[in-house]
Amino acid sequence: MPTAPFGHFGGYRKLHSFGFVCIAYHATTRFCKRVYSWKEDPLGKTSGQMIGAARSARQNMVEASSRSGTSKETEIKLLDVAKASLDELLGDYEAFLIDNDQSVWSELDERWQAVSTLQLDEFSVTEDVLHAFSRHIISMRHRFAGWLEHEDPYIAANAIIVVINRASSLLFRQMERTMADFGQEGGFRERMAKLRIEQRDAAQAAKADEPPPPACPACGKPMTLRKAKSGPNAGKNFWGCTGYPACKAIQEVET
Repeated sequence: MPTAPFGHFGGYRKLHSFGFVCIAYHATTRFCKRVYSWKEDPLGKTSGQMIGAARSARQNMVEASSRSGTSKETEIKLLDVAKASLDELLGDYEAFLIDNDQSVWSELDERWQAVSTLQLDEFSVTEDVLHAFSRHIISMRHRFAGWLEHEDPYIAANAIIVVINRASSLLFRQMERTMADFGQEGGFRERMAKLRIEQRDAAQAAKADEPPPPACPACGKPMTLRKAKSGPNAGKNFWGCTGYPACKAIQEVET
């Protein structure tokens, strides 16, 4: 099969990493609207930066998927930005808890374990992708809402930290797979070079299968295919001697 210059791209909505990032993003928007009132955050910097970090993680994954077909290097860089945004968001929740004399749950805490066991359903792609995915994420958000939208903001913050950790871990694995794919398959430049080589080899093979040109009846040199530019045969192909202009012999092309 000929090499395709463009690799696979899209399909990010099927990834659990993207699903958890979406859950973290929507939980963060609700958390900030509820916790950071105008009096607590008059300039909106804290809530704006938290929501911005959550959005950055989500949107950089979207862009990484879009660029995956032409540049694995760009895809990896965007995924790295997405992971860094998750780390920034986690730091904000950690700071919120510490600032309120609340500790981050231990990974051995039964509450951490409870949130860790909540699963996302697989998203099945349909023709109506945007509609189907919105319904899917809303359903999954409701599944996690008991923890992520808990009336106690400290429980909600801790639960969101657990989800961010899960998203970050899955995203790191995705980056490792992407780098492994790049090592095996190369990127856009490598695929383009391979395609050019395949096309050149195919052209050479096709030329090798062609019958050799006839010998000039006058001097015996090989003839070459030419096209008449003027006269009654303008536009028609004919055989001309490669010894031209010393030899002006021509021959009709047999049809």
